[in-house]
Amino acid sequence: MPVRHDRSQAADRRTRVQGRPVDAYPALSPEAERGTVRRITEIGEEVLSRPCQEVTDFGTAGLSTLIDDMFLTMHVADGAGLAANQVGVDLRLFVYDCPDDDGIRHVGHLINPVLDLPGPGSRQLIDAFEGCLSVPGATMTVPRTDRAVVRGLDKDGNPLTVEGTGYFARCLQHETDHLLGHTYLDRLSKRDRKEALRQMADRREEVCTRRVRKAARLGR
Repeated sequence: MPVRHDRSQAADRRTRVQGRPVDAYPALSPEAERGTVRRITEIGEEVLSRPCQEVTDFGTAGLSTLIDDMFLTMHVADGAGLAANQVGVDLRLFVYDCPDDDGIRHVGHLINPVLDLPGPGSRQLIDAFEGCLSVPGATMTVPRTDRAVVRGLDKDGNPLTVEGTGYFARCLQHETDHLLGHTYLDRLSKRDRKEALRQMADRREEVCTRRVRKAARLGR
């Protein structure tokens, strides 16, 4: 999921890492500093259209490396969230570095996440523009709830609960959808899906070139 333009402002305010507030945090996360850029899969690739497998091995070097690589790949692509199947890995895992509507920056990862939406009386359905790193260059209006809770595990197998509002709630729902084998295009009408694919055809080359140039500037 692409980042909103106000991330730079959010980075100077309060930050929550793995759902917990911290006093200070670097603009480029430590995971991204350690990572290697991976190729982002695109709509039409089979790995994006099937439910991902649960993670069963925790605390491994391979899992830590995957998370680091996903953070850097997300950063290079100007993303707010990235699911494992978006780098071709069939595992229930996503990472995020996303502001909410109050300017709080949320950074972390979730493994085997389960989405828990509030009851109808305590949430609103919001129509807002949404994009996807696997549909480069396209943005369409998608309805999402303004609040979301995701329960899962960290890379060491410890339980996590992450709550989001506004744009961060949208991010949590978007990334959880990915791990179920869905993209935001699945929530569109046929006409709007066709329009999103047209936008992608027009803008894909520009977006991908921008990613390559950003990676080069970082020496990656």
